[in-house]
Amino acid sequence: MPFVRRNAEDEVEAVFTAPEDGATEELPAGSEELVAFFGVGVLDIIKNDEWLQADLSLARVTEDLIEVLIEKGAIAFTDLPEGAQSKLIDRQGLRSELSYIEKLFGSDEDNYL
Repeated sequence: MPFVRRNAEDEVEAVFTAPEDGATEELPAGSEELVAFFGVGVLDIIKNDEWLQADLSLARVTEDLIEVLIEKGAIAFTDLPEGAQSKLIDRQGLRSELSYIEKLFGSDEDNYL
């Protein structure tokens, strides 16, 4: 987590990767104060990075392809390296959580604002 130094008004005036003189307070990486200090949110960076968007889309395609190959019996889940198995299990869990939240609150496409 980043370490911050504050000014007299208790605002973040500097950010460091390690404790420095006067900068011993840690803030979570996505905290509102850090976003305000840097002037840009992580989500803004992700949305505007074409390469990152392409990689995220390709990751989803790859995940779906693996799922289809397993369903059709072309490969077994256990054929995959342990690291890949673990990542796929984690993503399936996240996808299930997101699906549950969308069922409760709707998706962005539903325009419930």
